[in-house]
Amino acid sequence: MYRADEDYGYASMPDFGDHVDNGIFSQILEMDESEGERDFSEPLVTNFFEQAEETFVKMDRALNDKNLDELSSLGHFLKGSSSTLGFNKIRDSCQIIQQYGHKLSVDGAPEANDTVCLEKIGEALKSVKVDTAELEKAMKKFFGQTD
Repeated sequence: MYRADEDYGYASMPDFGDHVDNGIFSQILEMDESEGERDFSEPLVTNFFEQAEETFVKMDRALNDKNLDELSSLGHFLKGSSSTLGFNKIRDSCQIIQQYGHKLSVDGAPEANDTVCLEKIGEALKSVKVDTAELEKAMKKFFGQTD
């Protein structure tokens, strides 16, 4: 059976659902020499998850310290990395962290209440950690890595 996705070079890629933008991620996979030797994409993805874990530790510390500026900066940083790889759910949660760190709601309206900002960031941080763990598990399976 013909799949329209085959035109875009990611017919052998599993469906990561709304976690991954297949168009963006397939471009990353195209940088590999071959599907059997994912010398470019696999280390890139593995490094992202290591970077995400380190960033979550910093975010937890900043949230505990109620440091909105640091939270915004860290959210922006991880949003950029996840966006580059097409990791949509992670990107979206990091956008929320960045926005509320700047005392702005998701739609850009000012949010003057620090407590509300910290609560929204805390919720987004919990969500992004779950989404990251789910995606990391799926990526390990995709790349044939075992724990």
